[in-house]
Amino acid sequence: MFARPTTLKSRVLCPPRVLPRGYASLTSGSAAQSWPHQSQFGNIHDDQVARLAARPLHPLALADLVRHGRPPLSTEALFSSANFTLSLLPVRLAHRIQALRNLPFIVVSNPHIAQIYNNYVHSLSTLLPYQERRISKLEDEIQFTEVMADLVQTHSNTILTLARGFLECRKYISPRDVTHFLDEHLRARIGTRLIAEQHIALHLSSTPHNGGASKSQEHDQSSYIGVIDTALRPAEIVRHCEAFVGEICELKYGVRPTVVINGQSDARMTHVPTHMEYIVTELLKNAFRATVESGKEREPIEVTVAAAPDTSEVDKAGTDAILSEPQVSSVSTIPGVTIRIRDRGGGISPEVLPSIWAYSFTTFADENVMDMGEQKRSGGNGNTDALNAISGAGGDSSSLAGLGYGLPLGRAYAEHFGGGVQIQSLWGWGTDAYLNLKGLGGPT
Repeated sequence: MFARPTTLKSRVLCPPRVLPRGYASLTSGSAAQSWPHQSQFGNIHDDQVARLAARPLHPLALADLVRHGRPPLSTEALFSSANFTLSLLPVRLAHRIQALRNLPFIVVSNPHIAQIYNNYVHSLSTLLPYQERRISKLEDEIQFTEVMADLVQTHSNTILTLARGFLECRKYISPRDVTHFLDEHLRARIGTRLIAEQHIALHLSSTPHNGGASKSQEHDQSSYIGVIDTALRPAEIVRHCEAFVGEICELKYGVRPTVVINGQSDARMTHVPTHMEYIVTELLKNAFRATVESGKEREPIEVTVAAAPDTSEVDKAGTDAILSEPQVSSVSTIPGVTIRIRDRGGGISPEVLPSIWAYSFTTFADENVMDMGEQKRSGGNGNTDALNAISGAGGDSSSLAGLGYGLPLGRAYAEHFGGGVQIQSLWGWGTDAYLNLKGLGGPT
């Protein structure tokens, strides 16, 4: 199981990575009142899970995550961030526990699926003591951030573990049900991880914990609020991802296509850099591979950046109220962006096109999944294919290699804040991929 360090500094608590310049029965669902599959990590009564899972999920918005202001935060703002985080996570965890319980019992009894279930029970059990009180003391906030760090680390290997579990249980659950579960589960995981990481980042850069005024000048020059960049340039993300994908492509094929960026390359927006990086990397990876394997490596891949027009007065007023504060930002940003990635790689065949959004765990051989797990535990990167090795956001790099999770997970990242990914294929010619992302104040 996962090792749990005893100190905050020993956990994965780094500030966001800054990109160049600028992060009952055996065959039916078991939702009975008494759950027979006990966790080894925490004792939670069934009525506690049922009570929390009955609450509606708070729809997460970028404005929720930046409303506490630009770091370094005051003590009061830091407590506000902690209590806001605490108001969201127990309900989210309880929903996932209930969803796992609703799987066929023979499925959740699989060691890998059971491991994920145990992890969620453990995380919820560590949060429940804080629900009895508000966080109003620094020592409580520090302990709470330790819990957040434990949560992030505990769930860092969720995707690979679920993939192995569902692969072993494919006789007992249909691919359609697996895709539905994974789509819901991984979308929920994006929000849960983001909420936890945002408070961790704010904690590390807050006034009570960073040495006070000695670092205030450094924070004044940064466009980050936690893990969110309020002056993110999509064109720079594209260039960063192009360099990374290009190196791997050249390593595998000996050649690399060129990328031409046009449109509004100076546009800035508020978004999560690691989310955008993951999506763009996945789309570029597919474009590079199609281009080279079709013998069109001399044809450039064209990327167009188009800023969304600011047409929503209501959303604009809400954005201005947040970003007009001196401690938040003085940079003019756009409400959203559309990025088109066009390649001449021959397009996607009509037979394959309908299945590109499925979590294609059934196409991956058992031994390859097991080999990836062994390589990951031994420190290897677990890559069965150089280009498949590329992913990234939230510690999922090697765990996605070859599993067919890239496009559907990328779409989940885009849709989390109201965006989306669309693929238009001209079979025999090429493919256009459209990535739409909403920024702070963008219409949803």
